[in-house]
Amino acid sequence: MLITLLFVALLAFYVAWNLGANDVANAMGTSVGSKAVTLKQALIIAGVLEFTGAVLFGHEVTETLATKIANPALFAATPQLFVTGMVTVLISCGVWLQIATSRGLPVSSSHAVVGAIAGFSWVALGVGAIDWSSIGLITIGWILTPLISGAIAALFYSQIKHWILDQPNQVVQLQEWIPWLSTALLGVFGVIVLPSLTEPLTNFVIEQVGFTIPAYDIPLLTGAIAAVGLTIISWRQLGDKGDKGEILPNPVERLFGRFQLLSACFVAFAHGSNDVGNAIAPLAAIVYINRTGNVPIDGITIPLWILILGGAGIVGGLAVWGKKVIATIGENIIALQPSSGFCAELATATTILIASRLGLPVSTSHALVGGVVGIGLVQNIKSIKFQTLKGIAAAWLITIPVSAALSAAIFSIAQILFF
Repeated sequence: MLITLLFVALLAFYVAWNLGANDVANAMGTSVGSKAVTLKQALIIAGVLEFTGAVLFGHEVTETLATKIANPALFAATPQLFVTGMVTVLISCGVWLQIATSRGLPVSSSHAVVGAIAGFSWVALGVGAIDWSSIGLITIGWILTPLISGAIAALFYSQIKHWILDQPNQVVQLQEWIPWLSTALLGVFGVIVLPSLTEPLTNFVIEQVGFTIPAYDIPLLTGAIAAVGLTIISWRQLGDKGDKGEILPNPVERLFGRFQLLSACFVAFAHGSNDVGNAIAPLAAIVYINRTGNVPIDGITIPLWILILGGAGIVGGLAVWGKKVIATIGENIIALQPSSGFCAELATATTILIASRLGLPVSTSHALVGGVVGIGLVQNIKSIKFQTLKGIAAAWLITIPVSAALSAAIFSIAQILFF
C-alpha cells in the first residue's frame, strides 16, 4: 500500500505541475504581456503567492472535492473501486492539461476534473451516476463567463480610455481617478481574499476578547484602510520620474502597471487557495481510505504534507512550462498595455465574484480570455487575432469529452487488470 500511496502522490504532483503550467499562467499572462512585470518577476510572485494560498487556505476546497467529487455513498461497499476511480481522474486530468499546455492553450482544470469523474463514474456505475445538472451548469458557464467578463472589461476600459487615456493631460486626470481605481481594485479583490485572510483575527476577537462583531467588519475596515493607503502611495508614485531603465516610461501606464501587479498578486493567491484542490483532492480521498478503510462521505482532514505537495507542484509547473500559455494570454490575442491588462484582470475577478454568488461554476481562463477580447473590441476589432481564439475555443469545447474519454478508457483497463 505504501508503494500505491507513493505512486498516487507522484500523480497528484504531476497534475499540480500541469495545473501550474496552465491555470496559473492565465493569472499572470496579462501582466507579462502588458510589460507590467517581466516573466522572471511573474514566476517569482506567482510562485510565492500560489504556494502560500494553497498551503494556508487550500484545505476547504480540497475537502469539498474529496467528498463531493463523485457520490461516495455509491462506493461505500467497494472503496477500492473508488480509489481506482480517483487514480484515473489524476491520470486523465494530468495528460489533458499537459497536451493543452504544450500547445499553449488555456483550459479549465475544474472542467477536466468534472469530465474525468463523469468518465469513470459512467463505466463503474452506469450513466445514472453522472450529475447531468452539473454538466449543464458548466455548459452555461462556457457561454456566459467570457461574455460577461468581456462586457465588464469593455465597460471598465472604455471609461478609463475616455476619462484618462484620451485626455490631453493624462496625469491630472489620473490623479482625480486614483481614489476610485484604488477602491475598485481593493473592493473586488478584497471580497475574494480579505475574508479568508482576516478570519483568524475575527475569530480571536469573538472567542478570546469576547467582543461579538459581524463577520465582514474587519475585512471592510482593512479594505478601507488599504484603499486610502494605496491612494496616497499612488499619488506619490505618479509624480515619480521613474528609473532610467524603466520598461514603461509613460507615468500613466507605469502607475497602471503597479496597479496591475497588485491585482495579479491577488489573483495568484486566490487561485492557489482554490484550484489546488483539483490536483490533490483525489490524493486526500485515497489517503483517508488507506487510513480508515472507508470512503469519505462527510468532511475529512487534509494532512499538511498534501497541501505542500500541491503547492510545490503548482510552482514547479509554472516555472518550467508556463511560458507558452502566458504568451497566448498576454501577447497572442491582442497587444496589451498595463491600463488594458488591469481592466482585464479586474473584469475577471468581478465575473468570478458574480458567478460565485449565483452558484455558477466558472473558469478563470474563460473569464480572462473574454476580458482580453472585450478590450480588443473597444480598441479595434481588427487587432484581435481570431486564429488564436479558434484554437482556444476548440480546447474549451473538447476538455470535458476528452478527459471523460481518457478516464473511461483508463478505468476500463484497470478494471480488467485488477478486478
